[in-house]
Amino acid sequence: MLSGCGGRDRPAALSQQASITTIGVNSYLWRASLDTLRFMPLAQVDSAGGVIVGDWYQNPSIPNERVKVTVAILDAALRADAVRVSAQREVFTDNRWQAAPVRAGTVQRLEEIILERARTLRQADLARN
Repeated sequence: MLSGCGGRDRPAALSQQASITTIGVNSYLWRASLDTLRFMPLAQVDSAGGVIVGDWYQNPSIPNERVKVTVAILDAALRADAVRVSAQREVFTDNRWQAAPVRAGTVQRLEEIILERARTLRQADLARN
């Protein structure tokens, strides 16, 4: 498990910090999930268990709001039900962070983005072989 990976340096950080020899889940979904969450810092990455936990991310254009995303890859097959995304959102009011509802469709859209990217990665691999 890796901690503290984040931002655009992720591929180099992963290769420098650990040698990932076993991915216990679908590799296309795994890579697509990392690509999709590239914009946010990561708190934990477990390739064997298929879990990616994002750290709190604040969009600079919306400083009073932050989100945290977790991706779980549940299977070795590239299937729609093999990826599950959950998200938390907080807003800063009354001098503290308070839980707020995640905007409708956010989790579903992230799952769709991951699946589309995974399919693209798979198609690219098939075209090379």
